[in-house]
Amino acid sequence: MQRDKENKKVLKLGLAIAVLMVGFGFALVPLYDVICDITGLNGKTGVLAQEEVKEQADDRTVLVQFDGTVNSDLPWSFKPAKFSMEVVPGKLYAAEYLAKNIADYDVTGQAVPSVAPSQASIYFSKTECFCFTEQLLTPGEEKQMPVTFIVSSDLPEDIEVLTLSYTFFNKNHMTSAQKAEAKDKHEKI
Repeated sequence: MQRDKENKKVLKLGLAIAVLMVGFGFALVPLYDVICDITGLNGKTGVLAQEEVKEQADDRTVLVQFDGTVNSDLPWSFKPAKFSMEVVPGKLYAAEYLAKNIADYDVTGQAVPSVAPSQASIYFSKTECFCFTEQLLTPGEEKQMPVTFIVSSDLPEDIEVLTLSYTFFNKNHMTSAQKAEAKDKHEKI
């Protein structure tokens, strides 16, 4: 009799712990997103709608540098059309990257963005970007890949240079962790 009570108690405790662990697992995703949004980890950028753009009255400019790389599994060349531009915070700008499939077969790539320094990423918003969707290039195909962005006028004065960087991965060879990271970043941007 005593043993049955102890077994039931252990079973209830085990079930309660299992339920709490599952709940904690589901809570980690939004918690992770909040932490990344606040700190700028993983290149997550702030969301700034075009309607929210404030015109900057002063002559402040910041330098935005562009960088592009491909994972070794992706047979593409990928680079920015321009390596930098001076921008006025609060105004909308467009930049372009160039990609070429150097393989003799179709390849689908997925770009993963990041902004440096990380504390500036919450002040950098992409309104349109090739990174929002997968990109298919046929053999030898070259493609211009535009990105439209805004650097918030709330950018701290001590930040004078930002770097927008993309790494392209072969969608067919991405690990499940890389696919989840890419999906997560694109949903937040």
